[in-house]
Amino acid sequence: MRIIQIAVGPNQVPLTGYLQDITSDGGIRNIRPSVVICPGGAYRYRSERERDPVALHFLNMSYNVFILDYSVQEEAKNLNPLLEASDALIKIREHALAWMCDPTRIAIIGFSAGGHLAASLAILHNHEMVVSRQTIKDENNRPDAAILCYPVISGGEYAHKESLEWVSGGDEKLRTLFSLENQVTASTSPMFIWHTVTDASVPVENSMQLALSLRREQVPFELHLFEQGSHGLSMCTQEVGTPHPACRQWVDLASTWLNSRFHHTL
Repeated sequence: MRIIQIAVGPNQVPLTGYLQDITSDGGIRNIRPSVVICPGGAYRYRSERERDPVALHFLNMSYNVFILDYSVQEEAKNLNPLLEASDALIKIREHALAWMCDPTRIAIIGFSAGGHLAASLAILHNHEMVVSRQTIKDENNRPDAAILCYPVISGGEYAHKESLEWVSGGDEKLRTLFSLENQVTASTSPMFIWHTVTDASVPVENSMQLALSLRREQVPFELHLFEQGSHGLSMCTQEVGTPHPACRQWVDLASTWLNSRFHHTL
C-alpha cells in the first residue's frame, strides 16, 4: 500500500490517501474506484470511530481510500469544509493517472455532520457560491455517488442545531443554503442513505426529507431505515464500540449498491 497526503481547500487541511498496490498481473484492474471518507462530529470534531474502520472496509473491497480532515469549529465557516471536499475530488481527478484512480468512479461517504458535508458536495457541487471560489470551473468536483450515514440534512424543524451553527458560522444565508433538502437538483449525485428511526440526535426526518427531494428530482437513490438504533453507530461492530447486528446490514447493502453503480467486482 502507498500512503500519500496533500493539502486541500482554503485552510489547506490534510487529505490522506491509501492507495492499493499495483500488481504486475492486474492489468486494467489496477485502475481502482475511490471513496472519500468524511467522519462525523457535529462540525466540532472528527470522529475516530468513523475514520479508519471505514477505510479498512473499503480497502478490503479493492478501493483506493481517502480521508478528509475537513475544517471544524470556527474554521468551518465561510463554506470551508465544502470547498475542501470540492478541492479533494478535483485533486484526486488531477492525479488519477499517478494514483491509479478511475476519475469516473469516485464516491464520497459521510457520517452525521460528515454526511452533511458529503451531501453538500453531492448537491451543491455546481452552485454559484462554490464554483465562484474554485479555480477549476467544471464538474471535476462532482462525486459519482454518495453514501450518507445518519446524515445531518435539514436546517428546519428537524435540524441538528450544533452542526448547522458551526458550519454556517451563524450566517443566515448559509444556514438556508445548508438546508439541503431544499437544494436538490437533477444534477445531484446518486445517493445511498441509511438512518435509524430511534436516532435521538439527528432525527430520521433528515433522511426522509432528503429522499423525498431526490424522488421529486428523479435522482437515483436507495434509502434504508432501521427500526432500532442509536446515533453514531459507525460500522456497527464491537471494534467501534457499537455492536448492532441488525444495523450492520447497512455495510453490505451500501457496498453492493456502490459496486453495482461502479460495475466493480472484488
